[in-house]
Amino acid sequence: MTEPKELTDNPSFKGFTNHDCPFYPCHPGVRRTFNCLFCYCPLIAYDCPGPYRIYTDRHGNRRKDCTDCRLPHEGYHSAWSFIQKWLDDPRPWCGEPQRRYRRRDPT
Repeated sequence: MTEPKELTDNPSFKGFTNHDCPFYPCHPGVRRTFNCLFCYCPLIAYDCPGPYRIYTDRHGNRRKDCTDCRLPHEGYHSAWSFIQKWLDDPRPWCGEPQRRYRRRDPT
């Protein structure tokens, strides 16, 4: 079945910039149009190549701090493509600190 996003030539669904947000820009260093569509990254619970640090919340849970990650915010088209690629085969985050990212096996 064809999805609605494949039926349109209008790419505006891939992003927007909320200049009125009190936290804008929340991730420094974005060079293209800032994409706010993924304000809360859908990859927060998954293994991903974006830079993150680990912190322990007040309940003792290990969490990702993705403040330094720009991947879901760097331009409308590239941010959309990045998220779609990684959600094709999501792998749950194991709670470990990020090590040097290795390319996934195609198997």
